[in-house]
Amino acid sequence: MFGSALTPPTDRPAARHSRPGRLTTRLRRRFLAYGAVEFLSTHVPDDPGPGEERLLLVHARQVVGEIHYRMCARCARGVITDVALDERFRGSGLGTRALSHLRARHPGTTWHSTLTLRATRDLLRRMRIPTTAPGPLCAHAA
Repeated sequence: MFGSALTPPTDRPAARHSRPGRLTTRLRRRFLAYGAVEFLSTHVPDDPGPGEERLLLVHARQVVGEIHYRMCARCARGVITDVALDERFRGSGLGTRALSHLRARHPGTTWHSTLTLRATRDLLRRMRIPTTAPGPLCAHAA
């Protein structure tokens, strides 16, 4: 008697645990990841090894992610040693975009990884980057 007259009918059923702005928040984060994040490549300071580099992911003058990698130009091989993303950018596609940028920046390079954590392992599997044991990058660098 009272409830049916006060609430207007809706086209969709209300989900039990849904939040109304969840989809828009996820889309906003994805747009941020694809539009407002810049990539800066740097050499790691105080590292004696050649080819130790870092790809910084910068949003509004803040570093929101880093990818550490080693390169050997002679062998055309690269090893990803660390991937770190800010919590708010996880699940936004930023990791995939960063690894694609790394591949485009160094064409012809065969990439491997030494990471075994679940989040990074899943990202590297999606990008088809195989996992190798930690050690020297190539035979002549040992």
